[in-house]
Amino acid sequence: MAYTIVTFHAHPDDEAIATGGVMARYAAEGNRVVLVVATRGEHGEVADGVLEPGEELWQRRVVETERAAEILGVQRVEFLGYRDSGMMGEPTNDEPEAFWSADLEEAAGRLAAILEDEGADVLTAYDDHGGYGHPDHIQVHRVGLRAAELAGTPVVYESTMNRDHIVRLLRERSNEIPDDVERPDPDDFGEFGTPEALITTSVDVRDFVEKKRAAMAAHQSQIDENHFFLMMPADAFREAFGYEWFIRRGAAPGISEHDLFEALSHPQPR
Repeated sequence: MAYTIVTFHAHPDDEAIATGGVMARYAAEGNRVVLVVATRGEHGEVADGVLEPGEELWQRRVVETERAAEILGVQRVEFLGYRDSGMMGEPTNDEPEAFWSADLEEAAGRLAAILEDEGADVLTAYDDHGGYGHPDHIQVHRVGLRAAELAGTPVVYESTMNRDHIVRLLRERSNEIPDDVERPDPDDFGEFGTPEALITTSVDVRDFVEKKRAAMAAHQSQIDENHFFLMMPADAFREAFGYEWFIRRGAAPGISEHDLFEALSHPQPR
């Protein structure tokens, strides 16, 4: 049986990093995969010389998103129409149409309309602190959960990062990081993502990491060839990005699921 999954993200490139594997996997298995992005990433950083004369960053990022979506097998891409809010506490948080300051019911209504149109079986949003505290990521959590309520989407997952997995990899495999690449400090990840004990779902996407890596590389304005992610050896990349982590709304803590469609046979209240 084929299902429809809608993945909801804050900015272009978030989808490739966080859920690129499940998107590629489920598309390859014949399911319908839909990507909704809240903003066009207007306030992302970009190196000099990347953009063409007169080209705005958001224009490039839309093109990059379409390219990444094609790589992953996504059948529909939608932007909710809000502006990138920038990092927490910046004046851009309060700009007109900034996603962070959007009316919750209005924003949720926009997403709910897509969920209803698609008859979505599963929605992915973010955990309650957006992984690392970015205002737009937190808003994805709020808007996503409310939209699912409005649309009656039966299963909702919060995409997150496995904090313990990241720290383990950094401690065990730091020697595999090239000498000319700055090594992340494991102690800097104490507030990142979610402790493993609170995660409910781990999806093995190692067979799709090459598509995931290609989708990340498609966002060249943000993840160029010298980015830490793309400088990782293939084996290290496979272990770091070959699993994607989620918290299912209504499920007890502890990893007990390995497929985002498992819960459709026994959904629980959100």
